Amino acid sequence: MRLYSIAATAYENYYGTPDDPIDRSYTTTIAQKPDCSAFLFVCKDEQDALTGLTALDAVPSGYDFTYCQEWGLTINDAVLARTILDIRRKAYGTWESQLEKINDDGIDSWKTAIAAVKTAIPK
Repeated sequence: MRLYSIAATAYENYYGTPDDPIDRSYTTTIAQKPDCSAFLFVCKDEQDALTGLTALDAVPSGYDFTYCQEWGLTINDAVLARTILDIRRKAYGTWESQLEKINDDGIDSWKTAIAAVKTAIPK
């Protein structure tokens, strides 16, 4: 997964507007600056260069964690790693739904689905 910062001024260019959204379902916003001037998001794929969008190698300071606010954490590299694992776990579904998939579609279909999640959301 890759970490990006996006300036608030570029947000609509990247995500679109409520009336004309751009599908960015493969990204997850995880933090914002207190004044909402910039946001952090994670994405598996390399994003096209866009004014206001910056690829990052580490978590910068000055951002409030917004992904799972109940965690009560300060955004840092460890929180980023935990967030990526949480996104992956949610994509797997509950263990009950996984057992149901095995029962309904067979173990090979389940293995294929799990492999797809691992590919889409690498650690």
